[in-house]
Amino acid sequence: MKNYSPPTFLESVDANFTRAAKVSGLPKGLLSQIQTCNSVYQMNFPVKIGNSYQVISAFRVQHSHHRAPTKGGIRYSIHVNQEEVMALAALMTYKCAIVDVPFGGAKGGVKITPWKYTEEQLEKITRRYTTELVRKNFIGPGVDVPAPDYGTGSREMAWILDTYQTFKGGEIDAAGCVTGKPVTQNGIRGRTEATGRGVYYGLKHLLSYEKDMAEIGLTAGMAGKTMVVQGLGNVGYYTAKICQDEGDAKIIAVSEFEGAIHDPNGIDIDKLFKHRKKTGSILNFPGAKNLKKREAALELKCDILVPAALENQITMVNAKKISAKIIAEAANGPVSTDADAYLREKGVIIVPDMYLNAGGVTVSYFEWLKNLSHMRFGRMEKRFNQNTYSMFADSLEKMTGKRITNKERSMLTKGADEIDLVRSGLEETMVTAYEQIREIYKRKKSVTDLRTAAFLSALNKVASDYMNMGIFP
Repeated sequence: MKNYSPPTFLESVDANFTRAAKVSGLPKGLLSQIQTCNSVYQMNFPVKIGNSYQVISAFRVQHSHHRAPTKGGIRYSIHVNQEEVMALAALMTYKCAIVDVPFGGAKGGVKITPWKYTEEQLEKITRRYTTELVRKNFIGPGVDVPAPDYGTGSREMAWILDTYQTFKGGEIDAAGCVTGKPVTQNGIRGRTEATGRGVYYGLKHLLSYEKDMAEIGLTAGMAGKTMVVQGLGNVGYYTAKICQDEGDAKIIAVSEFEGAIHDPNGIDIDKLFKHRKKTGSILNFPGAKNLKKREAALELKCDILVPAALENQITMVNAKKISAKIIAEAANGPVSTDADAYLREKGVIIVPDMYLNAGGVTVSYFEWLKNLSHMRFGRMEKRFNQNTYSMFADSLEKMTGKRITNKERSMLTKGADEIDLVRSGLEETMVTAYEQIREIYKRKKSVTDLRTAAFLSALNKVASDYMNMGIFP
């Protein structure tokens, strides 16, 4: 399309907000307060890289203080800018509200290309960024709690915690200043897979509604559904792996930075991951065909398309070529607002990002609670439950006169570990949130799509908080 420029990420978020606001019935002033970013901090700091100094640009945005602390990841990307971080922070506010996680939204960004720096240099940058946040009181377990995002992981979160503790020595809840930490450093089991697993739980529940699926020509259930995944980073990998292993979905194509591959018979994600680790590329994977353009994977005929990379991957440039029946937004803002409108008219179900990828912040919330309670989940009840179940198994054997095998006994008497409780809590969160969104979608005639329904769910909850604070009558 000549001279076409897709809406910016922030413009798309604001447009989606406005669409929901029009049918919300909430006061205009209250809606303006909810939409506005409360605090925007832009910083420039020097870091010695090699024999010279570089000035690094970075941001931290706190979108809403209707609940405290604020919460949101830190992104390392050369494309980071203030507008993008503001859009991401706004999405975090709505995301937390949708899944009933008691945080305001926030987001951070450091304008670098992370793979161009050594580990030592990245540590310097991360520690200096954290220092700036501490100085301005933009971080703390009761103030603002960062987490990993694109370009960051548990390693960077460990550096943030250590730097924070250097400044705040003796603070008993210091470990809660950041989430996504290594398990050995006050992290929580299940955090790494959390966003991808949340996508799986959300899709699984969506697909369970037989009538809803019949409307788009699909049967209920995930088993056998064809899936295309864009992005094999943390979110894309775990989404594909769990949907394949536990949902029996068929991954027919994967797209990454270096290209895309297609195999209509299905791609084994674990084997592909090992292939990429060995060769540095997903291309030339045995049994799969290399596509001429990486964007071509998005246009393949499939049941479910999972964009799990960056924003604005589906715009009016390629929207007319999309043939998926469901678009599952595992990334933030992968569908531009104009493409969203076109695809909805076409009958495509778009599962919105601020619901579907909320698994990360949900398990971050669990980690934060663990840090504040200073106790591992399952520590108090695991053995009690295990002993209770064991006595029940003994009684069952006596009553029936039949012996329970060791394998059966192990299954029946297992007490819940931390990972079991995290996964259970995450599934409950995703199911409950979808039920609330679907109820609005089905009940309110002016709502014609899941994204607007999700926004309404969020707006009603945030508005209720502001009203309870007495700021608005």
